[in-house]
Amino acid sequence: MGLLPHRYPFALVDRVIDYEPGKTALAIKNVTINEPQFQGHFPGRPLMPGVLIVEAMAQVGGLIVRQMPDLPKGLFVFAGIDGVRFRRPVVPGDQLMIHCELISVKRQRFGKVHGEAKVDGKLVCSGDLMFSLVD
Repeated sequence: MGLLPHRYPFALVDRVIDYEPGKTALAIKNVTINEPQFQGHFPGRPLMPGVLIVEAMAQVGGLIVRQMPDLPKGLFVFAGIDGVRFRRPVVPGDQLMIHCELISVKRQRFGKVHGEAKVDGKLVCSGDLMFSLVD
């Protein structure tokens, strides 16, 4: 709770396993059937929406940028995606293991990370995520 500004129902990180400020972060998202998106996505065949997988990766990536001691304090928001690919579906009961690694920081206002989400060691989503500091 102290590492990310997100709260229910949009907190998509359940536990941080490991992180090194300014370098990498590893976290877990437990996917459960009682999450509201599964009421309509899809009835009879619940699938975690890709945008929520990407948002979960962005929240983990945000841990890296937010904890960098030499960057100004403030709200870093998700600013873009590059090369995101979905490899397999994510369903209730899955546990996403999300790993992000810093690629670059520019002008102390923009950060870029590479993220990967896996279930049972199999890649389900990967891509590059950008962040921007808002005043």
